Amino acid sequence: MKKKGFASMVAWFSLLFFLVCPGNAVAQKPTDKDIIGVWKMTSMMYEGENKNMINDSYNQIKVYRANGEYACAEIVKGKNGKYVIMPHEYGTYYLKNGMYSEMGRDPIRYNWVDKNTSRGRWYNRVDEWKKVIGMPEELVQHIVDKCKPLAESPAKMQELMKKYIFGK
Repeated sequence: MKKKGFASMVAWFSLLFFLVCPGNAVAQKPTDKDIIGVWKMTSMMYEGENKNMINDSYNQIKVYRANGEYACAEIVKGKNGKYVIMPHEYGTYYLKNGMYSEMGRDPIRYNWVDKNTSRGRWYNRVDEWKKVIGMPEELVQHIVDKCKPLAESPAKMQELMKKYIFGK
């Protein structure tokens, strides 16, 4: 009887240890705030294909800031071997109660794999993103700045875009 009581007590203390101690074997559920930071695409695969489009010449980066600022860029290696930032999008995002939206688009469920990984479908493509730890703020800000619009178009161009692009 004593052996059974001792084993039971050890089991309870072990369980308590794993539940209470940080960095334990029990995975912690990600929160909405875990999105804040820099994310690098690690996989981009189209349905029916077994080829990852992310390689040493192409990747995507997303930057999420606590104030709702969002920047997305493609990073490509040119023929000369130098990397070029191609701005994709700059604006706002939100993630609240697991519902995610970029640029005011309809919200979708954010798919966490763990606190540092997300995976989602975009049309016929499945993407995976990993949080980047330790990227220098100088590089992060450079990417964000490259994504920002250079300058607002003059009034005449605003009217032409409104008419010919948005039909108003």
